[in-house]
Amino acid sequence: MNKSQVLFREAQTYFPGGVNSPVRAYAAVGGFPPFIKRGRGSRIFDEDGNHYIDYVLSWGPLILGHCHPAVVRAAKAAIDEGSSFGAPTRKETHLAALIMEFMPHLELLRFVNSGTEAAMSAVRLARAFTRRNLVIKFEGCYHGSCDFLLASAGSGVATLNIDKPGIPPETACHTLCLPYNDLEAVKNIFKHRWSEIACVILEPVAGNMGLVPPQLGFLENLRTLCDRAGSLLIFDEVMSGFRVDPGGAQALYGVVPDLTCLGKVIGGGFPVGAYGGKRAIMEMVAPSGPVYQAGTLSGNPVAMAAGIAALQQLKSGGWRKAEDYAAHLEKALRQNLKKLGLSLTFHRLGTMFCQFFTDKPVEDFSRACNLEAFKAYFHLMLKYGVYLPPSQFETCFVSSAHNSGDLNQSAKAHYRALAELKKKGLLS
Repeated sequence: MNKSQVLFREAQTYFPGGVNSPVRAYAAVGGFPPFIKRGRGSRIFDEDGNHYIDYVLSWGPLILGHCHPAVVRAAKAAIDEGSSFGAPTRKETHLAALIMEFMPHLELLRFVNSGTEAAMSAVRLARAFTRRNLVIKFEGCYHGSCDFLLASAGSGVATLNIDKPGIPPETACHTLCLPYNDLEAVKNIFKHRWSEIACVILEPVAGNMGLVPPQLGFLENLRTLCDRAGSLLIFDEVMSGFRVDPGGAQALYGVVPDLTCLGKVIGGGFPVGAYGGKRAIMEMVAPSGPVYQAGTLSGNPVAMAAGIAALQQLKSGGWRKAEDYAAHLEKALRQNLKKLGLSLTFHRLGTMFCQFFTDKPVEDFSRACNLEAFKAYFHLMLKYGVYLPPSQFETCFVSSAHNSGDLNQSAKAHYRALAELKKKGLLS
């Protein structure tokens, strides 16, 4: 038994399932999760001395890789001045200004502590602004673990195939869940219940059902439907923000939401989130208005300092570097599929990518994937030194810290793993 196995069994005496976030337990793929000791650049190192090329990157926010020197310096300098004040600091304003350079449609924003808190607060604000209760979300989109947004959610909810125990029916009944990319379903709801709809919330590029882009015209039509009905359009860019484009999906597709939710990428990987949007809406948030939302650690100075450093690096070429590496990797992986005669579906946008174990198009929350093949593939890639999300319904990420050696090693591992699966009859 190795150190990670010992540590996991010890953790099970303290934590439900031995973890503090469900997908970490490897329930979908089996086996023991490696316990990570440290990270540096594109790699992570476990307690047994193994190292892996990391395409999880803390589930997306580490777009500069692990321990980027500028981010580390900024965080260390900030903590030397104090870890938390519960009072305003200049760093909050500095980071907000940087975010708004990337996303100029954010006229006001509020820092919070997580993407979950951002989405929860944005929906509360939308309900208050419209004086309506109904929320439309989409199957496979994950907006955090608050009660009214867990219906048919992606990420760990999809991975573990969990329903909604503990969520009162009277809470869930105000959330309508529709198939992603199904414009006709949305039009039908608006036709019959437009006066009840407070908001439509979605990942404009879905990343929690694997990577699924919006179909042509989908976002534009949602914008039109919301405008006609007086409903708000909320983009959850916790994952796609700064990933599919420096300005997020809203910049990539040219569709401006009323409210935007952001996550840990704006804090260089530190615990932080934000929601923001049009001034007239955001001015309803306390203390300017009556919609209450607060947090002692909101605008934490260490997270703000790390975020400032991270976004400055993205401005000075970090994003373009990461995107170039992602494009290089995509080309190599697609060549592998062609050489092996496999027609697996592969998606990439910006610095995000996903390989689906199906030969069918993936345009929504598809459960038609070969999960047994994915499970075997995951463990082979781990064996060959490549760390991937332990679920078919998650997305991989590339950082500016990856280099040509990492990408070539990853491509070789990918070819070798798929060749083994094909030989065993798990793929054809």
